[in-house]
Amino acid sequence: MAVIAATSEGQETAAPLVSRPFAWVIFGLIFGLLLSDYMSRQVLNAVFPLLKTEWGLSDTQLGTLSGIVSVMVGLLTFPLSLAADRWGRIPSLKVMALLWSLATLACGFAEGFGSMFAARFLVGVGEAAYGSVGIAVILSVFPAHLRSSLSGSFLAGGIFGSVLGMAIGGAVAAQLGWRWSFYAMALFGLAMLAVFAFVVTERRVEPERAAGKRRAGAPAPIFTFRTLLPGLFSAKSVIFAYIGNGLQLFIVGALIAWLPSFLNRTYAMATDKAAGMAALFVLVSGVGMIAWGMITDRIARNVPELKFRVAVAISLSTFAFLAIAFRMEPGPVQLALIGVGIFLAGGTTGPSTAMVANVTHVSIHATAFATLSLANNLLGMAPGPIVTGALADRYGLATAFQWVPCICLAAAAAFHLGRRHYTNDLARLRG
Repeated sequence: MAVIAATSEGQETAAPLVSRPFAWVIFGLIFGLLLSDYMSRQVLNAVFPLLKTEWGLSDTQLGTLSGIVSVMVGLLTFPLSLAADRWGRIPSLKVMALLWSLATLACGFAEGFGSMFAARFLVGVGEAAYGSVGIAVILSVFPAHLRSSLSGSFLAGGIFGSVLGMAIGGAVAAQLGWRWSFYAMALFGLAMLAVFAFVVTERRVEPERAAGKRRAGAPAPIFTFRTLLPGLFSAKSVIFAYIGNGLQLFIVGALIAWLPSFLNRTYAMATDKAAGMAALFVLVSGVGMIAWGMITDRIARNVPELKFRVAVAISLSTFAFLAIAFRMEPGPVQLALIGVGIFLAGGTTGPSTAMVANVTHVSIHATAFATLSLANNLLGMAPGPIVTGALADRYGLATAFQWVPCICLAAAAAFHLGRRHYTNDLARLRG
């Protein structure tokens, strides 16, 4: 019989089949590829000023080049994650990494907005389901009581990748030109893929699946839309978790895309210095993701409802600090408040992922995380850069940043509504 282990909030799941040391190897390599994912995605932001000058692009066009990746992630994450659940998560991860690395290489050969848009489009296709499938693999090889910590830490890899993409991209562009920024990101992705492909195989991670077997007593995977949709959307709390985290990441997407340009224009920093400073701010956001995931696991282990309360507090605090910061005169105090706001901004990601995991069945976790990713991208990461760019064209970037934190109030409202249903949804899943 399969060994069954109860999760921290009552859902049962089969115990991991791999050893704890190898589980951490899997985490490290999938995390490394996530770094590549976001390095390839965000390196563009570091060279915004250079592209604007060389190609004469508007802020709306620059925001579109950044946002198209998130649009494709939002549109394709669900079907591609569903395919990965059905055909194998490990092979799917390898194909995704190969595609986004080659597409990033193509960005370096772009000759104008059209060719860069096409290459960025393909980057988005390659990255579409990586986060949802990657976190599903990770959660499958670790105990359930670590979900918030693991989710926050893994998804913080997106922030760290953004940091590296902007910092390294800006430095390389200053020395070798912006095209080499993309070449460097592509080469890193291909190198990480080679190591991952050699070490992590489906046979080692999911031996029973690779042998065409299922664990005794485990339900058959659910793959039709008619049976999937109730599992993904029947719990009201999970719907509000999707919406709340998606709206909260609007401000994260806007800051990641436009902080280098904000520092360049407002503080007259050179391209490489602005990219490096912005990278430090984004690094703070990644630390916040990990910290808030760990804090949530600790304080909400015996009181599940506290996950939503923590998310509400994070959203309201993000609004307060950033709204004040962007209405101040440029200077050290403004930068300090922006840092506090960024530390808070991504903090709802770990709790939200854990909440989704706890009220959806383990057999559809990759697809559930894909739905969360869809909301994250279509409500947050995609429109954040585009809307901010459009506001900047009309009113100026500094004024745009004064208004975009208001979206955090809507995120707080969604989390508050989800809190009212979470305990009942957990009880129903256990029943």
